[in-house]
Amino acid sequence: MSSLDRKLLRDLWRLRLQALAIALVIASGVALMVMALTTTESLEATTSAYYERARFADVFARLKRAPDSLEARIAAIPGVRVVETRIVESGLLDVAGYREPVVATLVSLPKSGPQRLNALVLRAGRLPAPGRLREAVVGEPFAEAHHLRPGDTIGAVLRGRRVVLRIVGTALSPEFVYAIPPGGLMPDDRRFGVIWMGRDELAAAFGLKGAFDDVSLALSPGQRPQPVIARLDALLARYGGTGAYDRAEQVSNWFLSNEIAQQKNMSRLMPAIFLGVAAFLTNMVMARLVATERREIGLLKAFGYGGGAIFWHYAKLVLAIAAGGIVLGAVLGAALGNWNTRLYREFFRFPFLLYQPGPRSFAIAAAVSLATSLAGGMGAVGRAARLPPAIAMQPAPPAVYRRSRLGPAALGRFLDGPSRMIVRRLLRWPLRAFLASAGLALSVGVLILALQWVDAVNALVETHYERGQRQDATITFNDLRPRGVLDDIRHLPGVLAAEPFRIVPARLARGRAEQREPVIGVPAGARLAPVHDVARGPIDMPADGLVLSRQLAGLLHAGIGDPVRVQLLEGRRAVLMVPVVRLFDTYIGKPAYMNLAALNRRMGDGSVLSGVHVTLDEPRRAAFLARLRTLPGIAAIQFRRAAIDTFHRTMGETIDIFLGFFIGFASALSVGVIVNAIRIALSERERELATLRVLGFSRAEVAYILLGEIGLLVWIAIPLGCGAGTLLAWYFGKAFETELFRVPPVIYPSTYGTAALIMIATAAIVAAWLRRHLDRLDMIAVLKTRE
Repeated sequence: MSSLDRKLLRDLWRLRLQALAIALVIASGVALMVMALTTTESLEATTSAYYERARFADVFARLKRAPDSLEARIAAIPGVRVVETRIVESGLLDVAGYREPVVATLVSLPKSGPQRLNALVLRAGRLPAPGRLREAVVGEPFAEAHHLRPGDTIGAVLRGRRVVLRIVGTALSPEFVYAIPPGGLMPDDRRFGVIWMGRDELAAAFGLKGAFDDVSLALSPGQRPQPVIARLDALLARYGGTGAYDRAEQVSNWFLSNEIAQQKNMSRLMPAIFLGVAAFLTNMVMARLVATERREIGLLKAFGYGGGAIFWHYAKLVLAIAAGGIVLGAVLGAALGNWNTRLYREFFRFPFLLYQPGPRSFAIAAAVSLATSLAGGMGAVGRAARLPPAIAMQPAPPAVYRRSRLGPAALGRFLDGPSRMIVRRLLRWPLRAFLASAGLALSVGVLILALQWVDAVNALVETHYERGQRQDATITFNDLRPRGVLDDIRHLPGVLAAEPFRIVPARLARGRAEQREPVIGVPAGARLAPVHDVARGPIDMPADGLVLSRQLAGLLHAGIGDPVRVQLLEGRRAVLMVPVVRLFDTYIGKPAYMNLAALNRRMGDGSVLSGVHVTLDEPRRAAFLARLRTLPGIAAIQFRRAAIDTFHRTMGETIDIFLGFFIGFASALSVGVIVNAIRIALSERERELATLRVLGFSRAEVAYILLGEIGLLVWIAIPLGCGAGTLLAWYFGKAFETELFRVPPVIYPSTYGTAALIMIATAAIVAAWLRRHLDRLDMIAVLKTRE
């Protein structure tokens, strides 16, 4: 081992506390990056393997009714490799022991042979036997939520006719990796299930013998979906096609793809904060080390060591500290990635989980961390390499101090002696003090960023569900109903008020921009479910024209007064030019609205509706549910309170877990800054503090001088951190914005207070731990040390 390497080991041992603190900060950044990258890698690998094995389709289409003979014409479309037609309908389930009706999506299985596309993965039991009636396979999440097993029975209401189904198996499907009820936002396995049955039985129940209402396509390798979709739409137009779409727009896959995109954003944004602070801390430590070892550097150069050898010696010190953080962060990140991937199984139901992270994620995290650490220490290391021997062996020139308005006389009016020492030191080194406070402020900002998600979820629920919706339940029909059905709903037991709505599938386009988004018809003066602007509240529905969310208007590059091409995918499939008359802000989705009367008039099919919003008399809720089960044509029913509870339960469990480790990472960040600031201050002021002890200052007074400086930096950092947290929350809200969710830019005062208290508590714990070194300070040894 060379002399420089032995010196390196001694330096690492002497700087072990500071090195450990920096390594913890680096480990936090590496862990976050590895967690996000390996989770992304795992989700993509699992998704790709599952889709391939289950033969997940490339193109999907819904329609009203088409003869089975049309399948051959669809298969003849250039680029189509496999076609599978099906019956897909909605119904209500009656589960023993569960009071509320359960919404079900009913999917037919082929009459003979295996599924060519979207194949089921059986988890228990078997598929329905050919020719046997009333046999069904249920989705595994739904079965688990209701403790159903093969051999159990459930009631189903199919077009108003109640039948009893015998469960013969449970399964998972690539179409329902993220299984949400119609119109829902979150999986609700107790209130929504998927049922697979024989095709003949579903055809008889829904009047589709010799016909189908759903088709899936697999495309030839390299075939773009859009030309196929255009030809398929042309074929299905006369059969009530509502517009084909590719895999990217399939609901389950769309949610999954958005989550993967969020993880990729996480891998870029969050680690940057920690690694940036690590670079700052490395610079602080190396600058102080080079300053205190000027004489040693001069002697090494005098004995023949060149600038390159000196540079490499100190660079190895930086690399050693970074390597420790990388190893720790890689281990922690792999564990968190595995845990995070398993957590996703609660939301995305895969039959298998491939968490086999390759070296790529770890290599990226290591390379970025090493580069960041070296960048932070290069300035000080370069200065060490450039020091001429004669200059290096001389003491550093003393600092130049000047009298200021905040000098001893001015400070003496308000502060005692120890407090003047604290303030005077910070004022003499303002840049160093600001940078230390900035590092602490970032940890406060990270805490606020994490805690703000709780505020955002609460604000989102309040604006969307509490203020924007006032109905108790929403009933959706299988088919359009005449307006007279509204009176029938009003006469159901317990119904206090009822309000109609209509949903028309459509493609909205302006210029080259196009979006597939239904147009929702809302009556004028709507009270139960009005169009709600998050800032202005309910919006009066204009007599005609489009009311667009700003998210959708931005995607279409449309403003007020601009005409939008609306291709309606229902009824006469009219193509309309409708002006935009109003814009509004919403946190969920990108909806488009029209006045219900105007929409019906433009559709030309009379006064009809798709569903009804109702408010209920709670004591008569049971009677309402009992009567509702007997009504024909009910496709789905959603309860607002159940949606709120599901949203809170689903988001709450995830947020609590993520808050825990973000608080841990933010605390590691603050510990790293505080430990380094105190150790550097102590190394610079040991002689001064020892002198004060000899002069009669107590241990408490000496500790106050050193730790009071950190306390003042923390006090400065808290308001800076509040500002940084606000900016981070805004930036991350924009970065994580999707078509489905926007993060409300809401931070409650309690969030700032909680972050400040965590920061103060962390600083107090670290300061109390480091005070032990002051209590053991060897005054004689320190005073003998040469400057």
